[in-house]
Amino acid sequence: MSRIGNRILSIPEGVTVDVNETIVTVKGPKGELSTDVTEYVTVNVEGNQVTLTRKNDEKRAKQMHGTANANIANLIKGVTEGYSKALEIVGVGYRFQPKGDKLVINAGYSNPVELSVPAGLKVEGVSNTEITISGIDKQAVGEFAAIIRKVRQPEPYKGKGIKYKDEHIRRKEGKKASK
Repeated sequence: MSRIGNRILSIPEGVTVDVNETIVTVKGPKGELSTDVTEYVTVNVEGNQVTLTRKNDEKRAKQMHGTANANIANLIKGVTEGYSKALEIVGVGYRFQPKGDKLVINAGYSNPVELSVPAGLKVEGVSNTEITISGIDKQAVGEFAAIIRKVRQPEPYKGKGIKYKDEHIRRKEGKKASK
């Protein structure tokens, strides 16, 4: 039994949810998002509540019941509040430079790494070593943050690299000097 799938989603003021067969579209003050729901799940919009029911008790239907509910909840939160991820870079001479729709990263390589910011996302520089990625699509924000982190992943000995703001890097001790 999917407890997440049975969750009733409430629609906030100023947000509309439209269902067209398997496509669910959510419009809100920050924009519009849509997702495709599998044929195993039926989406019902009644007043200011969204409920999901599965058509049968097959294994795949049970799996997709909770997933569809979580995806629609993410769309509703995205168009009302939005999502953001904070990244920081640690190392001597390492820095971020947001320039319009480009992000230039100096991470210890011979040349700076230049990434183009996807449409719908905004990159703000808090300082030279910290940036915040924000947008309405949770998946796009997380994916772009992962791409940036992959430029120079944090290493466990000195802790140098790009990490999420709230991430804890497990440190290793290294070699001990023999006497």
